[in-house]
Amino acid sequence: MERPQIVFVHPDGRRETHSVAAGETVMDCALDNGVAGIVAQCGGGCTCSTCHCYVDEPWLALLPEMVDDERALLEYVWEWRHDSRLSCQVFVTEALDGMVVRLPERQQ
Repeated sequence: MERPQIVFVHPDGRRETHSVAAGETVMDCALDNGVAGIVAQCGGGCTCSTCHCYVDEPWLALLPEMVDDERALLEYVWEWRHDSRLSCQVFVTEALDGMVVRLPERQQ
């Protein structure tokens, strides 16, 4: 199978699609491809919230439950929603091919 693709949707509606190896994170995909809006100050250590994103259904339902550290950090994001996740904690699998990830209006 080809590498899974992630669709990033910017606040203005612009879309960009990038592929990533299974086992990498959505954050890795964003950083490797220069996606504006994913800052990732901690580099994926789950110690900041600057890789915040929104995961569209039905993809959100396919993700494992968040770990406590992610849940705690999401309390500090700008414009938290029920579909908020930290992209460093979303590990891509083949089942997530085509996943739509929306970028927040602003990162902290």
